[in-house]
Amino acid sequence: MRRSLFALSLFAAALAAAPSCARADDDAVQFFNNIDVTADSPVQDAVCFFCNVHLDGKASGDVVVFFGNVRLNGEVKQDVVDFFGNVSAAGDSSVGGDLVTIFGSVHLGDEVKVGGDLVTIFGASHAPSSVKVGGDHVVLSPWIFFAPFLIIFLIVYLIVHELRSRHRMAAAGYPTYPPMPPMPPQAPPRR
Repeated sequence: MRRSLFALSLFAAALAAAPSCARADDDAVQFFNNIDVTADSPVQDAVCFFCNVHLDGKASGDVVVFFGNVRLNGEVKQDVVDFFGNVSAAGDSSVGGDLVTIFGSVHLGDEVKVGGDLVTIFGASHAPSSVKVGGDHVVLSPWIFFAPFLIIFLIVYLIVHELRSRHRMAAAGYPTYPPMPPMPPQAPPRR
């Protein structure tokens, strides 16, 4: 039973690691292979898992990337969404809808146009004043996400450090607590 389960897991991992391509009409969907869009080969939607999208042409739909980067030097009619990656747009590029990054950063050139919202969650946004954003420009700092974990880590570290130092002191023969003060002398009982 374990060998067949191991073989099945190994086969699934090999299948997932193999580069694959899927196309529906003018959509470009890639796993582990970069998508390069030129002016001669526009796409409807570009979806990329564990790879990058380089758009030097036009996408009439959305650009969605998981664990990769987006480089724009053209036009996206709808939204650009990137999870765990960075988005960079050269000057005079345009995004018709929203531009969203989660756990990544945004670097926009001069005269970039974003028709909807520009949202950066747990990352940094670098945009000159010439960038035109049609909606809201929202940036949530990574400290909002990491600060509670940092505080918990420091508390656990201090507790473990104190327990280890007490353990070392006890192993070396030192008392772990201060000695008791001497008892006051007692008067002999009266008869």
